[in-house]
Amino acid sequence: MRTPLRDFLRTETGSAAVLLAATLAALVWANVAAGSYESFWETVLAVRLGDAGISLDLREWVNSGLMTLFFFVVGLEARREFDMGELRERRRIALPLIAGVFGMVVPVAIFLAVNAGDGELHGWGTAMSTDTAFALGMLALFGSRLPESLRTFILTVAVVDDFVALGVIAVAYSGSIEVPALLAGLGILAVILLARAAGLRRGGVYALLAVALWVALLKSGVDPVVTGLAMGLLTYAYPASRGDLERASDLFRLFREQPTPELERTLRAGLATAISPNERLQQVYHPWTSYVIVPLFALANAGITFSGEQLTRALHSPVTLGIVLGYVLGKPVGILGSTLLTTAFSRGRLRPPVGWGAVAAGGAIAGVGFTVSLLIATLAFEGPLLDEAKVGILAAVVCASAVTWVITRLIALMPRTGRMRALLGTSESIIDLAASVDVERDHVRGPLDALVTVVEYGDFECPYCGQAEPVVRELLAGAGDIRYVWRHLPLNDVHPHAQLAAEAAEAAGLQGAYWEMHDLLLAHQGALKIHDLLKYAETVGVDGERFEVDLRARAGAVRVSEDVDSADLSGVSGTPTFFVNGRRHYGAYDIASLKEAVRAARERAALVR
Repeated sequence: MRTPLRDFLRTETGSAAVLLAATLAALVWANVAAGSYESFWETVLAVRLGDAGISLDLREWVNSGLMTLFFFVVGLEARREFDMGELRERRRIALPLIAGVFGMVVPVAIFLAVNAGDGELHGWGTAMSTDTAFALGMLALFGSRLPESLRTFILTVAVVDDFVALGVIAVAYSGSIEVPALLAGLGILAVILLARAAGLRRGGVYALLAVALWVALLKSGVDPVVTGLAMGLLTYAYPASRGDLERASDLFRLFREQPTPELERTLRAGLATAISPNERLQQVYHPWTSYVIVPLFALANAGITFSGEQLTRALHSPVTLGIVLGYVLGKPVGILGSTLLTTAFSRGRLRPPVGWGAVAAGGAIAGVGFTVSLLIATLAFEGPLLDEAKVGILAAVVCASAVTWVITRLIALMPRTGRMRALLGTSESIIDLAASVDVERDHVRGPLDALVTVVEYGDFECPYCGQAEPVVRELLAGAGDIRYVWRHLPLNDVHPHAQLAAEAAEAAGLQGAYWEMHDLLLAHQGALKIHDLLKYAETVGVDGERFEVDLRARAGAVRVSEDVDSADLSGVSGTPTFFVNGRRHYGAYDIASLKEAVRAARERAALVR
């Protein structure tokens, strides 16, 4: 079951293992050869152009340079969720935003309370930010114990964390500010915004402007990693429209007839236009940041030289204790507490997309702070204090993982109904289907009052729709509480007989034989010319003369057009596309995937009833 969010989560999950391996490698390296570890990462690398240039050690190049790309990908995913995902329904932004903020405020307050009077208050930023890769990796490890929608909630909270943390880095942990360079950076940002408003789509131009902004912020004394998040949040995400796909089909046909270099370039540009820049950039950079840059960051920063004296000092250090308590206690209290209060004060209008047990588990998972926490620790501390902070960060990862395991085990011991309520909650799921099912109008198979409704937008000439048909039949033969609706979406640019076949099904429907004709059309997708359709009408037993009159008069054309309009409103551009209880089903349409989607919809619907 592939979706953009699932692809993002799958990459983050896989990278968590690489990140853990890099952390262990850093610890081994630092303890086996401490001198070489530090000397390597303190090696200076300079890039110069004439008299101007940048000179940083390797650790700074990783922390301030490569990590900019990590935050760029985080910004891309946040923008995609805002434009196309759960957060496109704007009221859903408020709750994870509040949870994210309080999930940072409470840990910081705990750190400040523990460190009051010890003079280490300036390190408060180390106890505030969730590590996206580790947190999502832990979610994957718990698998089916936690609902899928929790991942979106935690991802949004993590993005809020990252955004606020970068602001903290820029304001509280940057060096002395060079005003001219900062003004230059703001000017470059204004140029980027103007180019975006003008509709400029040249990636190379934006890349050059982003590099210039990064250099300006570096020279100004503001940590330049904020460049990545800003550029990611400014990158549009949108689904491929049928119009764009039809233009791409036309360009391909031209290239098929005349395979010239000029048409090849035009075709590539047309294909690129159909896919949003957000998705194209994520595909390019996300694997690099997850599997290379973040593990490299851990390798450069996680090295701690362990000794009995050092561990003893860390165990009694307010810095270590403040970080551990901030993450392990403060994160779940801040996230769960603020979510409960927001739901209560809004009288249920704002409620989490999952149950309270899942929110508690998610709050515990958010207590895994590593990447940004280490980044801030390297800015806030040095020497023994930095080592104590690193011990606290690593200990918090272990403790937060243990607390999450305990919560999920307690939920698993609950009775089934209570467990489902604790995991799924009773909030309404976001509805992707623009035109709800009308049993007086739509063609429906199965009980009209079923708990689960599966809607398919299909094309009778589409081979994938033909492959999906046996899956639908098996699904309907299951529990008996599913109703199935077929809506027409003939892809006329690639399937020349699809429109006529759809109108033939409607013409048969006028005589009460819609489903019989539907089944025959999908069984004979290679024979959909008018004489074939007339033969099928005879087979299903309708009045052949009336059927032919209705077909030639295009009596079903309006109905087909209405289905196409509803597909456009629902963002459907290809076939087959399924909706389960109004929510779009992304990815595979094999029986296992659809059964899983139906099972989840059935459980949620039963709780809401």
